[in-house]
Amino acid sequence: MKEQSYRAMVDAIRSVPLMKQYIIWFNRIVTGAVYLLYPALLALLAVTKNDGLVPAIVIPAISFILLSIVRDRINRPRPYEVFDLEPIIDKKTRGHSFPSRHIFCMFLIAMTVFYFYPLAGVLIGLVGAALAVNRVMGGVHFIRDVAAGALCGVVCGIIGFYVILPLLA
Repeated sequence: MKEQSYRAMVDAIRSVPLMKQYIIWFNRIVTGAVYLLYPALLALLAVTKNDGLVPAIVIPAISFILLSIVRDRINRPRPYEVFDLEPIIDKKTRGHSFPSRHIFCMFLIAMTVFYFYPLAGVLIGLVGAALAVNRVMGGVHFIRDVAAGALCGVVCGIIGFYVILPLLA
């Protein structure tokens, strides 16, 4: 996204206080809800003595560590750094924009849930797509950041749950 269109988008959102509050609210609520949903899934798997508990912990953990290493090495700046503007979503981090770790986690959690409960996983993926749009509109990520985060989350889920896990069984 070019600077002029990014500024126009953020300025338009900022000019409507209700829209600005919605962007902030949606980011907090959705992120928190999905991050609480993951331990709830793990608890459910533990209570039901599901054999998938260990993979549901290990696959996301390894994926998160690998993505964090890659992201740290790439270390791309965020839109508010590049364009010198105040983001709508409060964020002070410098760099580490690509790929989006929020969106990566959303889609990796969606893939983990999908492995056990496909419909719920699809619904979380749809909410993750809405959060991706929200984080771009909130001025903390470029479109490429959230697209890469989503793709990485889905690919890690597929490789972990549908390629490696069956090989270990």
